[in-house]
Amino acid sequence: MKFCPSAFFFEAESYFQEKHTLDLKRVVLIHPGREGRFFGKAAAASYTLMRLASLVPDDIDVEIWDENLGPLDHKIRRELGPHDLVGITSKTLAIETAEKFGRLAHEAGVQVVAVGGAHATLMPEDVARWADAVFTGEAYFTWPQLIQDFINDTVKSRYNDTEWADLAGVARLTNRVIQQVDENRNFWTPLLEVTRGCPRNCSFCTAIRVSGQKMRFRPVEEIIEEIERRKIDRFFLTDDNFGLAFRLRPEYVEELFLALAKLPLRGWTTQAEMMVSEYPELLDLARRAHLDKFFLGFESVNPKNRRELGGKSKGLTSQYREAIKNVQKRGIGVVGLFVYGFDEDTPETMWKTWEFARDAGLDSMSQTILTPYPGTPFRAQLIQDNRLIPNTPWRFYDTSHVTYYPRKMTVEEFEREYDKLCRAVYHPARIVQRGLRSLHRVSKYSVKMVPRKVFSSFSTDYGYRKTFEWRYAA
Repeated sequence: MKFCPSAFFFEAESYFQEKHTLDLKRVVLIHPGREGRFFGKAAAASYTLMRLASLVPDDIDVEIWDENLGPLDHKIRRELGPHDLVGITSKTLAIETAEKFGRLAHEAGVQVVAVGGAHATLMPEDVARWADAVFTGEAYFTWPQLIQDFINDTVKSRYNDTEWADLAGVARLTNRVIQQVDENRNFWTPLLEVTRGCPRNCSFCTAIRVSGQKMRFRPVEEIIEEIERRKIDRFFLTDDNFGLAFRLRPEYVEELFLALAKLPLRGWTTQAEMMVSEYPELLDLARRAHLDKFFLGFESVNPKNRRELGGKSKGLTSQYREAIKNVQKRGIGVVGLFVYGFDEDTPETMWKTWEFARDAGLDSMSQTILTPYPGTPFRAQLIQDNRLIPNTPWRFYDTSHVTYYPRKMTVEEFEREYDKLCRAVYHPARIVQRGLRSLHRVSKYSVKMVPRKVFSSFSTDYGYRKTFEWRYAA
């Protein structure tokens, strides 16, 4: 007998309607953040918390508190109490803030603080030190179970959901959550999910450990319905590797693009790998579907690192140039994603990367430091080699800090060259140069589109510059 998610949620909702819920007055979901607002808005609302909030039965109040919209310490102390259920989602870089919020909630009288997200999934024993309930996996099924357990006073210390559920009909956003979050007023770029999971197995990536190695797909009609109900005209896909769908499910991608083409979108962006350049017909459809730019994971220009890249990149710049050309000539931008710090990397590798990016005409480039996240083969190897820098705070696991001893550079050398490189790449003059070049390419297809593309032509570089600045604020 197959498990039916929709039936489960219907039965759970019926249960709550019959059950007396005075002991649970409210669910408060907390998103630790560090970026804050810029020009009056935060970057993006937590899509995970929006979906979890949508699973809370209608007769129970639910609120989402986002630290990026304002400080939360005083709010937690003043407003939380024993009849509130608190849920926190956190990446590794924010888990120390999540722990602080959890302790403040306990001091305010909260009896159950539940914690999930990437770090809890990758390192549950670390979170179990201070959380009452630890969630590993996706929590689509276990989150409603916790609410029921709270009412029955039977909360468990661990909730595991790594079934990697079919995405059809799961955790669809409710209108009350959409209205409460008010993305168009409070956030710059709404997030959206189309696929989840990645068959690749890069040694440094957490994707398959957090979302599974099987790629799953949401029904196209659900995606379109959600976009229309949220009234968003631009978004960023949270998908681990949407571009891989070009090869695995081209008919699905075609259906999605044809449906998106009918919507009045200003643009959207997604992470992918360079093999999308091998599908010219889908790229043409992508432009019609208002795709603004691909974030392509080139990772490294050093061919000696190919073993670590999970098969999606070989470090061959000639292939990179061809991929960039094939995408850009269809009016779609390319942001190059690069990682520094593999065992074969030297400072020369970093500067060769910048030389390549400049000559290849990339619209922007992400420069990240290889980070040994919990649960990855890369971290396991570093532990075996005794190469982790001891007592490194989790907040430094943000891809902008060196947290281990490189093989062919000293830590000091790595940091010095990385700083110099970032200052060169994200210099205001170069940001303007790349933005204007992007707008010029857009104008070749439609002058009318230029005003709609001004924000996206400069926002990516600006965001990366702000990320770099956190090296000196964290």
